Amino acid sequence: MSSDPADEPQAVAARYARRADGIGPGRYSMLQPDVWQTVQERQRAMLRLFVQQGLTDLPALRVLEVGCGAGGNLLELLRLGFAPEHLSGAELLPDRLAQARAVLPSAITLHAGDASQLPIAAASQHIVLQSTVFSSLLDDAFQQQLAAAMWRWVAPGGGVLWYDFTVDNPRNRDVRGVPLARLRQLFPQAAITHRRVTLAPPLARPLCRLHPALYPVANALPLLRTHVLAWVGKPAAAG
Repeated sequence: MSSDPADEPQAVAARYARRADGIGPGRYSMLQPDVWQTVQERQRAMLRLFVQQGLTDLPALRVLEVGCGAGGNLLELLRLGFAPEHLSGAELLPDRLAQARAVLPSAITLHAGDASQLPIAAASQHIVLQSTVFSSLLDDAFQQQLAAAMWRWVAPGGGVLWYDFTVDNPRNRDVRGVPLARLRQLFPQAAITHRRVTLAPPLARPLCRLHPALYPVANALPLLRTHVLAWVGKPAAAG
């Protein structure tokens, strides 16, 4: 835990560099059966969420991803039908931002640096997306600062699309789970709907090495799912 939230972006960069050194090649490759099943499960849940929330005119929706990494989620949104000119991303790490710029259409706006300090207009986004960003933030005050910025950017009737894990990983002290109680603290004015997804990766990997069909079998038990996909909705404007 840092004593000053302003120190957290630099600490995050150091933690990511340390983590990259310990991750073997191919760990997150879509060729791995645990990875593609995790991604496809999350995609199905996200599409159901869009329909439930009435978000069916995808090309008209403005979306900003906080922590867009190498651009994988934004590419996914393009394939689903979102318009590139309505998509944007923010990324702290220069090498990942460069990777995203190399693969994404030029119409997608990319922002560099600390997302909480970006000059994004208030109420300008229908969706603000974060995927496993907050579990990498170990400073409570910085978490709250970033959440406040994201909430400010969301237009009335829109929301934060949230995907993150809820339990601590005892093998990785550079991350921590974000339980639902914490999510509610970060967005106290929101109406939150959620579903548990994603078979615990330390279990999914060995099971899929035995046989890929074991993933859905184990994932049928909700207690073995470690992540939450949530819609953090902002009330529509009155009148």
